[in-house]
Amino acid sequence: MSRSASLRFITRPVLIALVVGGLSGAALMVFLIEFDRVTSTNGFCVSCHSMSYAEQGYRRTTHYESASGVRASCGDCHVSEGLFPALWDHLVGGKDLIKQLFGPDYDDPVINQLHLPEAAFRARAWFRARDSATCQRCHVQEAIQGKRANTASIHRDETDGKTCIDCHYNLVHRHVPDERTFKRAAWNRMVEASFGLQPGAAAQLMRAD
Repeated sequence: MSRSASLRFITRPVLIALVVGGLSGAALMVFLIEFDRVTSTNGFCVSCHSMSYAEQGYRRTTHYESASGVRASCGDCHVSEGLFPALWDHLVGGKDLIKQLFGPDYDDPVINQLHLPEAAFRARAWFRARDSATCQRCHVQEAIQGKRANTASIHRDETDGKTCIDCHYNLVHRHVPDERTFKRAAWNRMVEASFGLQPGAAAQLMRAD
């Protein structure tokens, strides 16, 4: 195609379409970036009352109050790095909103505690599938020294085939046993004792869900 033919192709409607398309694309990218920023904030995450239970434990840990002043947000730990991986995480996380709206009453502290283990196991699997990539945003394995004399050697010599979450769980939120040793009956008894429920009440509540 000659230069003159190329110039004839760039008519006014084509030019308008290119400008509108470019501006629309730029506006979409700005929207997606802002959407990721807002939905990764602690304020957004705890806007559901059920998530306030997770926040209570988080506020008592060094991920919230650290000696260095660095504070890890919900998004720092639970949202992948990069715009499109982060947007995918938000999209997949939409199922939690659906459960919040149409599932058990997670705002009820008893129901919330009863369902906590399954939520913890899913979160740990998410970290494991990503080789704890969000942990490694802040923590460089080769630089870990710790307060114990053998901390550095453990991270250097005993981590083959492991990822951060395999050893470092129960650091931020309410404690849940390892999935391999978890016993539902024992957990139910603990919840019943914590909330003064009659024996067997927890199992009845789970069946009602």
